[in-house]
Amino acid sequence: MTEEKPSIKTSKRALFGLSAIPDQLTYQAFTILVFTFYFAVVGIPVLFVMAAYIIWGLWNGLNDPILGALSDRTKYKKRWGRRKFFLIISMVPLSLIMILLFSVPIGAPLLMQFIYFLVIILTFELIYTMWSVNVNAIFPEMFPTEKERAKTNIFVKGFIIIAVICASLIPTIVISPLIPTEENPSQSTILHFQLMYINAGLIMAVIIFFTALIFITKGVEEKEQLTETLENRPSFIGSLKFTLRNKTFLKFTLANMCIWYCFTTLLTALPLYCTWVLGIKKDPLLIGIALMLALLIAAFVLPLHMKIGQKIGMRNGLMLTLGIWICLLFPLVLLYDDPTMRIIGIIVIAIQGLGLGGALFYVDILIGDVIDSDEVEFGIKRSASYYGINAFIHRFSQIFSIITIALIFQGTGWSSYKPNPGTNIILGLKLIMFLFPAIALLIGILFLRLFDLHGDKLKKMRSKLEQLHSKRK
Repeated sequence: MTEEKPSIKTSKRALFGLSAIPDQLTYQAFTILVFTFYFAVVGIPVLFVMAAYIIWGLWNGLNDPILGALSDRTKYKKRWGRRKFFLIISMVPLSLIMILLFSVPIGAPLLMQFIYFLVIILTFELIYTMWSVNVNAIFPEMFPTEKERAKTNIFVKGFIIIAVICASLIPTIVISPLIPTEENPSQSTILHFQLMYINAGLIMAVIIFFTALIFITKGVEEKEQLTETLENRPSFIGSLKFTLRNKTFLKFTLANMCIWYCFTTLLTALPLYCTWVLGIKKDPLLIGIALMLALLIAAFVLPLHMKIGQKIGMRNGLMLTLGIWICLLFPLVLLYDDPTMRIIGIIVIAIQGLGLGGALFYVDILIGDVIDSDEVEFGIKRSASYYGINAFIHRFSQIFSIITIALIFQGTGWSSYKPNPGTNIILGLKLIMFLFPAIALLIGILFLRLFDLHGDKLKKMRSKLEQLHSKRK
Protein backbone atom coordinates (compact mmCIF):
# COMPACT_ATOMS: atom_id res chain seq x y z
CA MET A 1 0.00 0.00 0.00
CA THR A 2 1.54 3.31 -1.13
CA GLU A 3 1.57 6.35 1.09
CA GLU A 4 -0.75 9.10 -0.14
CA LYS A 5 1.02 12.32 -0.99
CA PRO A 6 -0.06 15.32 1.08
CA SER A 7 -2.31 17.71 -0.82
CA ILE A 8 -0.91 21.13 -1.66
CA LYS A 9 -2.79 23.90 0.14
CA THR A 10 -5.06 26.16 -1.89
CA SER A 11 -3.33 29.21 -0.39
CA LYS A 12 0.00 27.96 -1.74
CA ARG A 13 -1.53 27.57 -5.21
CA ALA A 14 -2.90 31.10 -5.04
CA LEU A 15 0.44 32.54 -3.90
CA PHE A 16 2.21 30.75 -6.74
CA GLY A 17 -0.40 32.05 -9.17
CA LEU A 18 0.51 35.58 -8.07
CA SER A 19 3.74 35.18 -10.08
CA ALA A 20 1.70 35.75 -13.23
CA ILE A 21 1.14 39.42 -12.41
CA PRO A 22 4.77 40.64 -12.67
CA ASP A 23 5.33 38.18 -15.52
CA GLN A 24 2.36 39.13 -17.67
CA LEU A 25 1.83 42.76 -16.63
CA THR A 26 5.32 43.59 -17.91
CA TYR A 27 5.09 41.58 -21.12
CA GLN A 28 1.54 42.54 -22.09
CA ALA A 29 2.16 46.23 -21.36
CA PHE A 30 5.24 45.91 -23.56
CA THR A 31 3.15 44.31 -26.31
CA ILE A 32 0.26 46.78 -26.13
CA LEU A 33 2.20 50.02 -25.67
CA VAL A 34 5.76 49.88 -27.00
CA PHE A 35 5.05 49.60 -30.74
CA THR A 36 2.31 52.23 -30.56
CA PHE A 37 4.47 54.58 -28.45
CA TYR A 38 7.57 54.48 -30.66
CA PHE A 39 5.66 54.48 -33.98
CA ALA A 40 2.78 56.87 -33.30
CA VAL A 41 4.09 59.09 -30.46
CA VAL A 42 7.89 59.24 -30.88
CA GLY A 43 7.52 59.00 -34.66
CA ILE A 44 10.12 56.36 -35.54
CA PRO A 45 9.38 55.04 -39.07
CA VAL A 46 7.83 51.58 -39.14
CA LEU A 47 10.76 49.95 -40.97
CA PHE A 48 13.14 51.17 -38.23
CA VAL A 49 10.80 49.70 -35.63
CA MET A 50 10.75 46.43 -37.56
CA ALA A 51 14.57 46.39 -37.74
CA ALA A 52 14.82 46.87 -33.97
CA TYR A 53 12.43 43.98 -33.34
CA ILE A 54 14.40 41.70 -35.68
CA ILE A 55 17.63 42.47 -33.77
CA TRP A 56 15.68 41.90 -30.56
CA GLY A 57 14.68 38.50 -31.90
CA LEU A 58 18.28 37.57 -32.70
CA TRP A 59 19.21 38.63 -29.15
CA ASN A 60 16.56 36.22 -27.91
CA GLY A 61 18.37 33.48 -29.79
CA LEU A 62 21.12 33.81 -27.17
CA ASN A 63 19.28 35.25 -24.20
CA ASP A 64 16.42 32.79 -23.67
CA PRO A 65 18.19 29.40 -23.98
CA ILE A 66 21.31 30.58 -22.13
CA LEU A 67 19.35 31.84 -19.12
CA GLY A 68 17.25 28.66 -19.13
CA ALA A 69 20.25 26.36 -19.21
CA LEU A 70 22.10 28.53 -16.66
CA SER A 71 19.19 28.13 -14.25
CA ASP A 72 19.18 24.36 -14.75
CA ARG A 73 22.93 24.19 -14.08
CA THR A 74 22.81 26.35 -10.94
CA LYS A 75 23.25 24.33 -7.75
CA TYR A 76 20.71 24.56 -4.96
CA LYS A 77 21.67 26.76 -1.99
CA LYS A 78 19.77 26.50 1.27
CA ARG A 79 19.19 30.24 1.64
CA TRP A 80 18.72 31.27 -1.98
CA GLY A 81 17.43 28.08 -3.59
CA ARG A 82 18.14 27.55 -7.29
CA ARG A 83 15.43 29.30 -9.32
CA LYS A 84 14.66 31.70 -6.45
CA PHE A 85 18.12 33.28 -6.70
CA PHE A 86 17.38 34.53 -10.23
CA LEU A 87 13.93 35.75 -9.21
CA ILE A 88 15.41 37.86 -6.41
CA ILE A 89 18.02 39.59 -8.57
CA SER A 90 15.52 40.33 -11.38
CA MET A 91 12.67 41.72 -9.23
CA VAL A 92 13.78 45.38 -8.93
CA PRO A 93 15.07 45.76 -12.53
CA LEU A 94 11.80 44.24 -13.81
CA SER A 95 9.91 47.02 -12.03
CA LEU A 96 12.18 49.89 -13.12
CA ILE A 97 12.22 48.86 -16.77
CA MET A 98 8.52 49.77 -17.04
CA ILE A 99 9.49 53.42 -16.57
CA LEU A 100 12.64 53.33 -18.70
CA LEU A 101 10.74 51.88 -21.67
CA PHE A 102 9.15 55.29 -22.26
CA SER A 103 12.06 57.58 -21.28
CA VAL A 104 13.44 58.05 -24.79
CA PRO A 105 14.87 61.57 -25.44
CA ILE A 106 12.11 63.44 -27.29
CA GLY A 107 13.42 65.83 -29.94
CA ALA A 108 16.71 63.96 -30.28
CA PRO A 109 17.95 62.84 -33.74
CA LEU A 110 16.26 59.76 -35.19
CA LEU A 111 19.43 57.66 -34.84
CA MET A 112 19.70 58.43 -31.12
CA GLN A 113 16.03 57.57 -30.58
CA PHE A 114 16.45 54.35 -32.53
CA ILE A 115 19.52 53.34 -30.48
CA TYR A 116 17.67 54.06 -27.23
CA PHE A 117 14.67 52.04 -28.44
CA LEU A 118 16.89 49.11 -29.42
CA VAL A 119 18.94 49.09 -26.21
CA ILE A 120 15.91 49.37 -23.94
CA ILE A 121 13.98 46.51 -25.56
CA LEU A 122 17.09 44.28 -25.43
CA THR A 123 17.51 45.14 -21.74
CA PHE A 124 13.82 44.52 -21.12
CA GLU A 125 14.08 41.09 -22.70
CA LEU A 126 17.11 40.10 -20.63
CA ILE A 127 15.42 41.04 -17.35
CA TYR A 128 12.02 39.64 -18.29
CA THR A 129 13.47 36.30 -19.41
CA MET A 130 15.46 35.94 -16.19
CA TRP A 131 12.16 36.21 -14.32
CA SER A 132 9.87 34.27 -16.64
CA VAL A 133 12.07 31.24 -17.33
CA ASN A 134 12.60 30.59 -13.64
CA VAL A 135 8.94 31.03 -12.70
CA ASN A 136 7.95 28.62 -15.46
CA ALA A 137 10.63 26.13 -14.40
CA ILE A 138 9.39 26.07 -10.81
CA PHE A 139 5.82 25.26 -11.93
CA PRO A 140 6.28 21.57 -12.91
CA GLU A 141 8.77 21.06 -10.05
CA MET A 142 6.38 22.29 -7.35
CA PHE A 143 3.34 20.64 -8.97
CA PRO A 144 4.55 17.30 -10.41
CA THR A 145 1.22 15.74 -11.54
CA GLU A 146 -1.28 16.85 -14.18
CA LYS A 147 -4.00 17.05 -11.52
CA GLU A 148 -1.90 19.37 -9.36
CA ARG A 149 -0.90 21.46 -12.37
CA ALA A 150 -4.49 21.79 -13.56
CA LYS A 151 -5.65 22.97 -10.12
CA THR A 152 -2.81 25.47 -9.82
CA ASN A 153 -3.20 26.53 -13.44
CA ILE A 154 -6.63 27.97 -12.59
CA PHE A 155 -4.93 30.42 -10.21
CA VAL A 156 -2.06 31.12 -12.61
CA LYS A 157 -4.37 31.86 -15.51
CA GLY A 158 -6.73 33.82 -13.29
CA PHE A 159 -3.88 36.12 -12.26
CA ILE A 160 -2.78 36.34 -15.90
CA ILE A 161 -6.24 37.68 -16.65
CA ILE A 162 -5.87 40.26 -13.86
CA ALA A 163 -2.40 41.22 -15.14
CA VAL A 164 -3.58 41.75 -18.70
CA ILE A 165 -6.60 43.71 -17.45
CA CYS A 166 -4.18 45.98 -15.57
CA ALA A 167 -1.99 46.26 -18.69
CA SER A 168 -5.10 47.24 -20.66
CA LEU A 169 -6.92 49.52 -18.22
CA ILE A 170 -4.08 51.46 -16.57
CA PRO A 171 -2.80 52.99 -19.85
CA THR A 172 -6.30 53.81 -21.11
CA ILE A 173 -7.11 55.56 -17.82
CA VAL A 174 -3.83 57.49 -17.58
CA ILE A 175 -3.18 58.14 -21.30
CA SER A 176 -5.92 60.02 -23.16
CA PRO A 177 -5.89 59.88 -26.13
CA LEU A 178 -3.51 56.97 -26.64
CA ILE A 179 -1.93 58.53 -29.73
CA PRO A 180 -1.83 61.97 -31.38
CA THR A 181 -4.95 62.48 -33.49
CA GLU A 182 -4.09 65.94 -34.85
CA GLU A 183 -1.82 66.72 -37.78
CA ASN A 184 1.77 67.83 -36.98
CA PRO A 185 1.72 67.75 -33.15
CA SER A 186 4.19 70.10 -31.42
CA GLN A 187 7.14 68.89 -29.35
CA SER A 188 5.37 70.00 -26.16
CA THR A 189 2.40 67.82 -27.15
CA ILE A 190 4.70 64.84 -27.69
CA LEU A 191 6.35 65.49 -24.30
CA HIS A 192 2.90 65.51 -22.70
CA PHE A 193 2.16 62.12 -24.28
CA GLN A 194 5.50 60.79 -23.03
CA LEU A 195 4.74 61.95 -19.48
CA MET A 196 1.40 60.10 -19.58
CA TYR A 197 3.14 56.91 -20.75
CA ILE A 198 5.79 57.25 -18.01
CA ASN A 199 3.08 57.75 -15.36
CA ALA A 200 1.33 54.59 -16.55
CA GLY A 201 4.67 52.75 -16.38
CA LEU A 202 5.27 54.02 -12.84
CA ILE A 203 1.91 52.69 -11.61
CA MET A 204 2.61 49.31 -13.19
CA ALA A 205 6.14 49.26 -11.72
CA VAL A 206 4.74 49.58 -8.19
CA ILE A 207 2.28 46.73 -8.78
CA ILE A 208 5.03 44.55 -10.26
CA PHE A 209 7.41 45.11 -7.35
CA PHE A 210 4.98 44.28 -4.55
CA THR A 211 3.40 41.25 -6.22
CA ALA A 212 6.87 39.89 -7.06
CA LEU A 213 7.96 40.41 -3.45
CA ILE A 214 4.96 38.50 -2.06
CA PHE A 215 5.44 35.67 -4.56
CA ILE A 216 9.15 35.25 -3.81
CA THR A 217 8.74 35.33 -0.03
CA LYS A 218 5.53 33.28 0.26
CA GLY A 219 4.86 31.39 -2.97
CA VAL A 220 8.13 29.64 -3.86
CA GLU A 221 9.14 26.25 -2.46
CA GLU A 222 12.25 24.60 -3.84
CA LYS A 223 13.65 21.20 -2.92
CA GLU A 224 17.29 20.24 -3.15
CA GLN A 225 17.93 17.84 -6.00
CA LEU A 226 19.54 14.50 -5.36
CA THR A 227 23.31 14.59 -5.77
CA GLU A 228 23.26 11.90 -8.44
CA THR A 229 20.66 13.86 -10.39
CA LEU A 230 22.92 16.90 -10.41
CA GLU A 231 25.92 14.82 -11.42
CA ASN A 232 23.98 13.30 -14.31
CA ARG A 233 22.84 16.70 -15.57
CA PRO A 234 24.12 17.24 -19.14
CA SER A 235 26.49 20.03 -20.12
CA PHE A 236 25.19 23.42 -21.21
CA ILE A 237 25.56 22.66 -24.93
CA GLY A 238 24.33 19.10 -24.45
CA SER A 239 21.21 20.32 -22.70
CA LEU A 240 20.35 22.61 -25.60
CA LYS A 241 20.97 19.85 -28.15
CA PHE A 242 18.69 17.39 -26.36
CA THR A 243 15.99 20.04 -26.10
CA LEU A 244 16.08 20.97 -29.77
CA ARG A 245 16.09 17.31 -30.84
CA ASN A 246 12.82 16.62 -29.03
CA LYS A 247 10.36 16.54 -31.93
CA THR A 248 7.34 16.40 -29.64
CA PHE A 249 8.50 19.57 -27.92
CA LEU A 250 9.15 21.36 -31.20
CA LYS A 251 5.65 20.52 -32.48
CA PHE A 252 4.13 21.92 -29.31
CA THR A 253 6.25 25.05 -29.19
CA LEU A 254 5.64 25.88 -32.87
CA ALA A 255 1.90 25.60 -32.22
CA ASN A 256 2.39 27.81 -29.17
CA MET A 257 4.25 30.34 -31.31
CA CYS A 258 1.26 30.52 -33.67
CA ILE A 259 -1.07 31.13 -30.73
CA TRP A 260 1.15 33.91 -29.40
CA TYR A 261 1.42 35.41 -32.89
CA CYS A 262 -2.35 35.77 -32.88
CA PHE A 263 -2.45 37.20 -29.36
CA THR A 264 0.51 39.54 -29.97
CA THR A 265 -0.81 40.83 -33.29
CA LEU A 266 -4.24 41.57 -31.83
CA LEU A 267 -2.84 43.42 -28.80
CA THR A 268 -0.20 45.34 -30.80
CA ALA A 269 -2.60 46.58 -33.48
CA LEU A 270 -5.62 47.08 -31.22
CA PRO A 271 -4.92 50.73 -30.18
CA LEU A 272 -4.54 51.78 -33.83
CA TYR A 273 -7.48 49.61 -34.96
CA CYS A 274 -9.82 51.01 -32.32
CA THR A 275 -8.70 54.60 -32.93
CA TRP A 276 -9.01 54.65 -36.71
CA VAL A 277 -11.32 51.75 -37.70
CA LEU A 278 -13.86 52.12 -34.87
CA GLY A 279 -13.25 55.85 -34.38
CA ILE A 280 -12.53 55.65 -30.62
CA LYS A 281 -10.38 58.79 -30.31
CA LYS A 282 -11.56 60.81 -27.31
CA ASP A 283 -12.38 58.02 -24.86
CA PRO A 284 -9.65 55.34 -24.96
CA LEU A 285 -11.04 53.85 -21.75
CA LEU A 286 -13.55 52.08 -24.03
CA ILE A 287 -10.60 50.14 -25.47
CA GLY A 288 -9.53 49.13 -21.99
CA ILE A 289 -13.09 48.13 -21.08
CA ALA A 290 -13.38 45.97 -24.21
CA LEU A 291 -10.15 44.18 -23.32
CA MET A 292 -11.23 43.84 -19.69
CA LEU A 293 -14.49 42.19 -20.78
CA ALA A 294 -12.55 39.80 -23.04
CA LEU A 295 -10.30 38.82 -20.17
CA LEU A 296 -13.17 38.43 -17.71
CA ILE A 297 -14.87 36.09 -20.17
CA ALA A 298 -11.56 34.22 -20.53
CA ALA A 299 -11.38 33.85 -16.74
CA PHE A 300 -15.00 32.71 -16.54
CA VAL A 301 -14.47 29.88 -19.05
CA LEU A 302 -11.24 28.54 -17.47
CA PRO A 303 -13.07 25.92 -15.35
CA LEU A 304 -15.01 24.88 -18.45
CA HIS A 305 -11.77 24.32 -20.34
CA MET A 306 -10.43 22.23 -17.46
CA LYS A 307 -13.49 19.95 -17.77
CA ILE A 308 -13.20 19.81 -21.56
CA GLY A 309 -9.49 18.95 -21.31
CA GLN A 310 -10.15 16.21 -18.77
CA LYS A 311 -12.91 14.77 -20.98
CA ILE A 312 -11.36 14.87 -24.48
CA GLY A 313 -7.68 15.44 -23.65
CA MET A 314 -5.70 18.65 -23.32
CA ARG A 315 -4.36 18.55 -26.87
CA ASN A 316 -7.81 18.06 -28.40
CA GLY A 317 -9.25 20.74 -26.14
CA LEU A 318 -6.69 23.24 -27.42
CA MET A 319 -7.36 22.30 -31.06
CA LEU A 320 -11.09 22.84 -30.53
CA THR A 321 -10.42 26.20 -28.89
CA LEU A 322 -8.29 27.46 -31.79
CA GLY A 323 -10.97 26.48 -34.31
CA ILE A 324 -13.58 28.45 -32.39
CA TRP A 325 -11.23 31.42 -32.07
CA ILE A 326 -10.82 31.67 -35.87
CA CYS A 327 -14.60 32.04 -36.21
CA LEU A 328 -14.72 34.69 -33.49
CA LEU A 329 -12.11 36.84 -35.27
CA PHE A 330 -14.05 37.21 -38.54
CA PRO A 331 -16.45 40.01 -37.45
CA LEU A 332 -13.45 42.33 -36.95
CA VAL A 333 -13.30 42.69 -40.75
CA LEU A 334 -16.89 43.98 -40.93
CA LEU A 335 -16.67 46.84 -38.40
CA TYR A 336 -16.29 50.54 -39.28
CA ASP A 337 -16.43 54.06 -37.78
CA ASP A 338 -20.01 54.43 -36.59
CA PRO A 339 -21.58 54.89 -33.10
CA THR A 340 -23.53 51.63 -33.35
CA MET A 341 -20.53 49.78 -34.74
CA ARG A 342 -18.44 50.96 -31.80
CA ILE A 343 -20.79 49.21 -29.41
CA ILE A 344 -20.76 46.09 -31.59
CA GLY A 345 -16.96 46.38 -31.78
CA ILE A 346 -16.65 46.34 -27.99
CA ILE A 347 -18.81 43.19 -27.93
CA VAL A 348 -16.75 41.53 -30.69
CA ILE A 349 -13.49 42.29 -28.88
CA ALA A 350 -15.00 41.01 -25.63
CA ILE A 351 -16.03 37.62 -27.07
CA GLN A 352 -12.42 36.96 -28.11
CA GLY A 353 -12.10 35.89 -24.48
CA LEU A 354 -13.82 32.60 -25.35
CA GLY A 355 -10.84 31.59 -27.46
CA LEU A 356 -8.23 33.31 -25.35
CA GLY A 357 -9.30 31.49 -22.16
CA GLY A 358 -8.68 28.08 -23.69
CA ALA A 359 -5.37 29.08 -25.24
CA LEU A 360 -4.17 30.34 -21.84
CA PHE A 361 -5.29 27.21 -20.01
CA TYR A 362 -3.91 24.35 -22.09
CA VAL A 363 -0.37 25.39 -23.03
CA ASP A 364 1.31 25.09 -19.61
CA ILE A 365 -0.18 21.66 -19.04
CA LEU A 366 1.02 20.42 -22.44
CA ILE A 367 4.59 21.66 -21.98
CA GLY A 368 4.59 20.12 -18.50
CA ASP A 369 3.82 16.77 -20.12
CA VAL A 370 6.68 17.27 -22.59
CA ILE A 371 9.12 18.00 -19.73
CA ASP A 372 7.90 14.91 -17.85
CA SER A 373 8.41 12.79 -20.96
CA ASP A 374 11.97 14.07 -21.25
CA GLU A 375 12.58 13.21 -17.58
CA VAL A 376 11.32 9.66 -18.17
CA GLU A 377 13.71 9.25 -21.10
CA PHE A 378 16.83 10.85 -19.60
CA GLY A 379 16.25 10.58 -15.84
CA ILE A 380 16.61 14.31 -15.11
CA LYS A 381 14.25 17.28 -15.12
CA ARG A 382 15.42 20.07 -17.41
CA SER A 383 12.47 22.41 -16.98
CA ALA A 384 14.26 25.72 -17.46
CA SER A 385 16.02 24.54 -20.62
CA TYR A 386 12.68 23.67 -22.17
CA TYR A 387 11.02 26.86 -21.02
CA GLY A 388 14.00 28.85 -22.27
CA ILE A 389 13.80 27.34 -25.75
CA ASN A 390 10.00 27.67 -25.71
CA ALA A 391 10.38 31.35 -24.79
CA PHE A 392 12.97 31.78 -27.55
CA ILE A 393 10.75 30.23 -30.23
CA HIS A 394 7.58 31.93 -29.12
CA ARG A 395 9.38 35.32 -29.13
CA PHE A 396 9.47 34.88 -32.90
CA SER A 397 5.72 35.46 -32.72
CA GLN A 398 6.52 39.07 -31.79
CA ILE A 399 8.98 39.37 -34.68
CA PHE A 400 6.56 37.89 -37.21
CA SER A 401 3.78 40.06 -35.82
CA ILE A 402 5.80 43.27 -36.18
CA ILE A 403 6.99 42.23 -39.66
CA THR A 404 3.37 41.63 -40.68
CA ILE A 405 2.25 45.01 -39.34
CA ALA A 406 5.27 46.85 -40.80
CA LEU A 407 4.87 45.38 -44.28
CA ILE A 408 1.13 46.10 -44.33
CA PHE A 409 1.71 49.68 -43.17
CA GLN A 410 4.55 50.16 -45.65
CA GLY A 411 2.44 48.74 -48.48
CA THR A 412 -0.60 50.89 -47.68
CA GLY A 413 1.30 54.19 -47.34
CA TRP A 414 1.70 54.39 -43.56
CA SER A 415 5.48 54.02 -43.35
CA SER A 416 5.54 56.96 -40.93
CA TYR A 417 2.65 57.70 -38.62
CA LYS A 418 0.18 60.29 -39.86
CA PRO A 419 -3.27 60.83 -38.31
CA ASN A 420 -6.46 60.32 -40.34
CA PRO A 421 -5.33 57.35 -42.49
CA GLY A 422 -7.00 56.54 -45.82
CA THR A 423 -9.14 53.57 -46.88
CA ASN A 424 -6.15 51.38 -47.81
CA ILE A 425 -4.70 51.70 -44.32
CA ILE A 426 -8.11 51.00 -42.76
CA LEU A 427 -8.36 47.81 -44.85
CA GLY A 428 -4.82 46.89 -43.83
CA LEU A 429 -5.72 47.26 -40.14
CA LYS A 430 -8.72 44.96 -40.64
CA LEU A 431 -6.57 42.30 -42.32
CA ILE A 432 -4.00 42.56 -39.53
CA MET A 433 -6.75 41.88 -36.99
CA PHE A 434 -8.37 38.91 -38.79
CA LEU A 435 -6.63 37.33 -41.78
CA PHE A 436 -3.11 36.84 -40.47
CA PRO A 437 -4.11 35.71 -36.94
CA ALA A 438 -6.59 33.25 -38.48
CA ILE A 439 -3.89 31.77 -40.71
CA ALA A 440 -1.56 31.44 -37.71
CA LEU A 441 -4.22 29.65 -35.64
CA LEU A 442 -4.90 27.24 -38.51
CA ILE A 443 -1.18 26.42 -38.70
CA GLY A 444 -1.22 25.94 -34.92
CA ILE A 445 -4.01 23.39 -35.25
CA LEU A 446 -1.96 21.47 -37.82
CA PHE A 447 1.08 21.34 -35.50
CA LEU A 448 -1.12 20.14 -32.63
CA ARG A 449 -2.55 17.44 -34.90
CA LEU A 450 1.03 16.12 -35.20
CA PHE A 451 1.58 16.34 -31.41
CA ASP A 452 1.32 12.69 -30.35
CA LEU A 453 1.90 12.89 -26.58
CA HIS A 454 -1.74 12.22 -25.73
CA GLY A 455 -4.10 9.31 -25.20
CA ASP A 456 -2.48 5.94 -24.42
CA LYS A 457 1.03 7.24 -25.05
CA LEU A 458 0.53 9.94 -22.42
CA LYS A 459 -0.86 7.43 -19.90
CA LYS A 460 2.13 5.11 -20.37
CA MET A 461 4.54 8.03 -19.92
CA ARG A 462 2.88 9.06 -16.66
CA SER A 463 3.04 5.51 -15.36
CA LYS A 464 6.79 5.37 -16.06
CA LEU A 465 7.23 8.77 -14.40
CA GLU A 466 5.58 7.52 -11.21
CA GLN A 467 7.89 4.50 -11.19
CA LEU A 468 10.91 6.77 -11.68
CA HIS A 469 9.89 9.02 -8.79
CA SER A 470 9.23 5.98 -6.58
CA LYS A 471 12.78 4.72 -7.14
CA ARG A 472 14.20 8.08 -6.00
CA LYS A 473 12.47 7.97 -2.61
